[in-house]
Amino acid sequence: MAIKSCFSLVEEAKQKIKNIDFINALKLHNDDKTIFIDLRDIRELEKSGKIKNAKHVPRGMLEFWIDPKSPYYKDYFNTKNKFIFYCASGWRSSLSTKTALEMGLTNVLNLENGIDDWINQNGPIEKITKKKN
Repeated sequence: MAIKSCFSLVEEAKQKIKNIDFINALKLHNDDKTIFIDLRDIRELEKSGKIKNAKHVPRGMLEFWIDPKSPYYKDYFNTKNKFIFYCASGWRSSLSTKTALEMGLTNVLNLENGIDDWINQNGPIEKITKKKN
């Protein structure tokens, strides 16, 4: 059996999800019912910051934080909110958006071109300070 490429998985996900561009995402940035979800590794956040007021959800914990029956559930993942998922360029967030939809969240969008585009277009960013051990 041939291994399916990560690129084909991302393309399949993109066929099943809705994207939002920078301009429209920026319009929702200060909306109380819209939560930006940063799926990147903590080292990426420490390097480039995150979208201001975004929640950091490590990609490996997403399913556990979404599921209300999980001991790791985060209550901001309720169906009253709208979510905009992002990563660096949109690959991980495309896969994550598809997963969230499959789990029952309906108001989930993928930020096209990720935080890289957000930064290039001067969207609001907050710096993350490295935690000391």
